[in-house]
Amino acid sequence: MAGEREVVDNMEQFEPKILAFLCNWCAYAAADLAGVSRLQYPSNLRSVRVMCSARVDPVFVIKALKDGWDGVLVSG
Repeated sequence: MAGEREVVDNMEQFEPKILAFLCNWCAYAAADLAGVSRLQYPSNLRSVRVMCSARVDPVFVIKALKDGWDGVLVSG
């Protein structure tokens, strides 16, 4: 039972590192507007502006996961 509690405690403290590929015309514009409006988003999210979300090569996603990112978001 003690081991189960340790797992639960670790999951409660876990903050996944997320890499977000954001379309310049849609999602990045929204993120920029949030910044201008002084809204905060999680510090464990890093955004990369791309000209179009359709141009995100699946190899980029695989490489991000191999490099230690816990999740990848592609938004357009």
